[in-house]
Amino acid sequence: MEQQSYGARVLVVDDDPTVSEVVAGYLDRAGYVVDRAGDGPDALARAAVHWPDLVVLDLMLPGMDGLEVCRRMRDRGPVPVIMLTARGDEDDRILGLEVGADDYVTKPFSPRELVLRVESVLRRARPGRQPAGTLRTAGLTVDPGARRAAKNGVELALTLREFDLLAFFLRHPGRAFGREELMREVWGWDFGDLSTVTVHVRRLRGKVEDDPARPRFIQTVWGVGYRFDSADGEA
Repeated sequence: MEQQSYGARVLVVDDDPTVSEVVAGYLDRAGYVVDRAGDGPDALARAAVHWPDLVVLDLMLPGMDGLEVCRRMRDRGPVPVIMLTARGDEDDRILGLEVGADDYVTKPFSPRELVLRVESVLRRARPGRQPAGTLRTAGLTVDPGARRAAKNGVELALTLREFDLLAFFLRHPGRAFGREELMREVWGWDFGDLSTVTVHVRRLRGKVEDDPARPRFIQTVWGVGYRFDSADGEA
């Protein structure tokens, strides 16, 4: 674990006290400051007192589920979220990504793997990882240092991964990338569920395109993946 990760605050939200305790223990030993919550309202209350740097959030919570917790936290401010889902529940994983989760881990999982995922997400969220210099094209502006993006002067509300994906596209206009390559370059993963890329592209189109059904910027390259164009083009 990198020394620079120490001190980051992680909120673990799970109604299973055993899972919560094990995850919190591994994160604590990795140098993180850990808060724990057993349900949605408790998670929101704890976040209001100490805003976390990242949330590990179980999808299946009593009363208020993880999707609603994620939505409400996103309404309060940007925060990376890693969703915990049951193995095989692909629809639930897609829903988690749709509401803005940056990553997910399926149960049962290795606590060490989860710690590595936490580090990966936080590492990419830290300022200074991306080259300095504002990126601009066709009304889109991305400032990697400030992690702010705008369209025609109006700031865009992007999640961590959406921002990284848009910045990556702007740095490589006109080049087609496969989903495996995007996962490796943007997420930093050598393997994973490629639907993660598909969902994030769809979400990003919904925020940067005038008509997401007929995208101008993020083009689908059939049989390959996606290409970013600054000029008008057909989907």
